[in-house]
Amino acid sequence: MKAHGELAGRTFVVTGAGSGLGLATSRAIAERGGHVVLAVRDEVKGRKARAALGGAGEVRHVDLADLDSVRHFAAGLDHADVLINNAGVMAPPRTVSEQGYELQLAVNHLAHFLLTGLLLDRLAAGIDPRVVTVSSVLHKNGRLDFDDLNGERRYRATAAYNNSKLANAVFGLELDRRLRATGSPVKSLLAHPGYAVTGLQAGVRPGLYRTLLTRVGNPLIAVSAEQGARPAVHAATEPGVQSGQFIGPTGFAGLRGAPGVVRPAPVATDPGTGRRLWDVSEQMTGNAYLSTMAG
Repeated sequence: MKAHGELAGRTFVVTGAGSGLGLATSRAIAERGGHVVLAVRDEVKGRKARAALGGAGEVRHVDLADLDSVRHFAAGLDHADVLINNAGVMAPPRTVSEQGYELQLAVNHLAHFLLTGLLLDRLAAGIDPRVVTVSSVLHKNGRLDFDDLNGERRYRATAAYNNSKLANAVFGLELDRRLRATGSPVKSLLAHPGYAVTGLQAGVRPGLYRTLLTRVGNPLIAVSAEQGARPAVHAATEPGVQSGQFIGPTGFAGLRGAPGVVRPAPVATDPGTGRRLWDVSEQMTGNAYLSTMAG
């Protein structure tokens, strides 16, 4: 059956689409006629998510903790108009990816850095092409220690999460600079959900921080996944957005409210930091793209 709606004829790839913000984002896009590729690690969960969308879209497997899986996923996609780098893990005990990288850095940043590069040619051929990278308001608490990005000398789970979300912000803005420099039609935008109730907190080790999230923050401050998805949907679909913008809630403390343009942490806007993270990410993923651009 032919899709109807203002997004009909466009394909949106959403990582982590099996639940939480990814599912809510996918639902909002599908309801407006967009074709959604639900990129999921758990295909059973992915099929349930597709059923929740009324059978819209398609389910494709990708394990973001394995860069080879990312390459396989990208090779199987013929077309994409918008890539939404949404999937993430939050504050687990120190774990490493298939390639030996700290899990939050690997899943939240490196896998999306690689996936973006592998899909860039297909995105450039798409309709109003965009890359939307989902960060967090907690990126403002992050720090990129280029001497210990992998957390081998010192690892604190919550700090590593904040650092990975800062990496998302730095990447999205550096991608914007490089796309502009090449004259690419692809826009790079950032989004963050504010404080939303999702399954992300399930990875947090039991203790005081998890108790504060689930027993205090969630019932008193948090918004639903559907509300939390609004900034990413806005960044992915609204006609007036500009490449390089960061879309987030504009209400109380940036944690809730209508989506609009928000300010990233100053370090995220620094071109030198952007170039350095880009170079390191190329080395860690083994993939160079837009590499002739100084940023």
